[in-house]
Amino acid sequence: MKTLYLIIPFAPLVGAIVAGLFGKAIGRAGAHWVTILGVTASFVCSVLVMQDVLTGNTFNGSLYTWMEAGGLKLEIGFLVDRLTAIMMIVVTFVSLMVHIYTIGYMAEDPGYQRFFSYISLFTFSMLMLVMANNFLQLFFGWEAVGLVSYLLIGFWYTRPTAIYANLKAFLVNRVGDFGFLMGIGLIAAYAGSLDYATVFAKGGELATISEAVTGWPLITAVCIGLFIGAMGKSAQFPLHVWLPDSMEGPTPISALIHAATMVTAGIFMVSRMSPLFELSDTALSFVIVIGAITALFMALIAIVQTDIKRVVAYSTLSQLGYMTAALGASAYSAAIFHLMTHAFFKAVLFLGAGSVIIAMHHEQDMRRMGGLRKYMPITYLTVLIGAIANAGLPPFAGFFSKDSIIEAVQLAHIPGAAFAYYALLAGVFVGGFYSFRLVFFAFHGEERFRHAGGHHGDHGAHGHGHHAEPHESPKVVTVPLILLAIPAILAGFLIGPMLFGGYFGEAIQIAPRHASIAHMAEEFHGPWAMVLHGLMAPPFWLALAGAATAWFLYIKRPELPTVIKAKFATLAMILEEKYGFDRFNDWFFAGGARMVGRGLWKAGDEVLIDGVAVNGSAKAVGRFAGVVRLLQSGHIYQYAFSMILGLFVLMTLWLNRS
Repeated sequence: MKTLYLIIPFAPLVGAIVAGLFGKAIGRAGAHWVTILGVTASFVCSVLVMQDVLTGNTFNGSLYTWMEAGGLKLEIGFLVDRLTAIMMIVVTFVSLMVHIYTIGYMAEDPGYQRFFSYISLFTFSMLMLVMANNFLQLFFGWEAVGLVSYLLIGFWYTRPTAIYANLKAFLVNRVGDFGFLMGIGLIAAYAGSLDYATVFAKGGELATISEAVTGWPLITAVCIGLFIGAMGKSAQFPLHVWLPDSMEGPTPISALIHAATMVTAGIFMVSRMSPLFELSDTALSFVIVIGAITALFMALIAIVQTDIKRVVAYSTLSQLGYMTAALGASAYSAAIFHLMTHAFFKAVLFLGAGSVIIAMHHEQDMRRMGGLRKYMPITYLTVLIGAIANAGLPPFAGFFSKDSIIEAVQLAHIPGAAFAYYALLAGVFVGGFYSFRLVFFAFHGEERFRHAGGHHGDHGAHGHGHHAEPHESPKVVTVPLILLAIPAILAGFLIGPMLFGGYFGEAIQIAPRHASIAHMAEEFHGPWAMVLHGLMAPPFWLALAGAATAWFLYIKRPELPTVIKAKFATLAMILEEKYGFDRFNDWFFAGGARMVGRGLWKAGDEVLIDGVAVNGSAKAVGRFAGVVRLLQSGHIYQYAFSMILGLFVLMTLWLNRS
């Protein structure tokens, strides 16, 4: 099996290297074939490993020792258990669909081979992250996915907005990584190891220690530090600002990075660290409150967005908030379950949005769409499936995972759980509204594209278009949509074994006092019974009310949104300005950096370096030379006078001493 473990991450790496270094030699077809074959091999091996893991086999071992420093071993190793296996399946399957979809979407892009190299390299990085058995390899995968996401978001590097977006993503993630490194550093210092199993075994001991500088319980400091890293990677408030702007990259990476892989890395990491987080209720309270804030307030921004990709981006932020709230409620299995279902239906929405952009000749503004249902039936049906699942309506996948999270939060007994429960409930209504707003706005109603002017969006992907009737995308685009829509419908029926059947085993550990999932298991009588119960529960009616409101405003009375926006102009402005975070960051951080840079330039460069060190030293040498020049005149009488004067001074000193 160790050979299979090696193939899973390294097959995509080989494809990335071949496509990246030899892209010109193998051509466009060669680039997509070598990367797709690599990811296919990875997916097939992941399925085989899943079958092996389900029989009870796991693996935790070192593959390579990088170095030893003071008794601290720095190793490369794999931990393959049920948590790892489900992540490998999700990552490789979604990545494979994105690779296939990219053939059609990026067909005319001059950077075709480079793009395939990047997305294959990203797959390798994410697999190294989820397969890690120690914090060193976790950090390698963590930083590698951040680096490749920087390259992908700024793929069209001639566009200033893309450069701004990838710099923003890179810098915001560095803020999160500072906390992440602090957490890992504390673990290395106090546990004396970076190996998961060793650290988890010392958890009880770590829980009795206070951190030397702050006086906090060490375990709380460690968990909050690690979670700050997750806040950056999984785009949690207030480190969420990078994700919407990352839509500047090509649409396939939106599905790959922002649906199934990079943004879920933080969710996976906290779940893997459950033996540590269960020792700190303070950390769990922090996690659940941050998740609830993100779930509700990011959903509210989605209702005013007109860019089809940004609607889905803010939806992703909200769904990540639900997963994070589940982590805070110690419902780690529910968080991973929602991670899985979300990966499928959100990939459908992102790739469906890309299909619409292709049909609309690069247009992303939904105000220039409408009536696309009859022109794009396959895209419409798959996006509708994604919207239903995203809204959490039964019996689609999102219903099972989202309802499980809400119930787990309701049953949680930690500070902040009550606030989180009501915030998540409110988010259900908003989620139903923005999900169906997208469907009705883009696919129903008036065909606004007939009198739309200008084209905006993924210009770099397809060249400049011309006005023509929208049409269904080619099969290379629609087939991945269909294949992703199937689990978006059916994956929820795995809730029994994944949440209540002990699927994760020892991979996730929950303290007896955090028994939300155990209480839910007592009331679970199968997925269909859950569907019937859900029809009487508040989340279903809230989601349905959100969908009905969207239908009324965008189908029945399409003139009303403009009237409502005018009446609530202040609220609309706050949401359109995204609560002012971007403006504040530009003013405080970017402006502060510019001010500091200007100060260093004026005071440091001009005054100290140019004025004192360079010009000052030159002037000092000039003045000294001017004085010396007076003594070196070339006149004999001056030299004779100087000698007589010197002799006189020496004789005077000698006489005084004697």
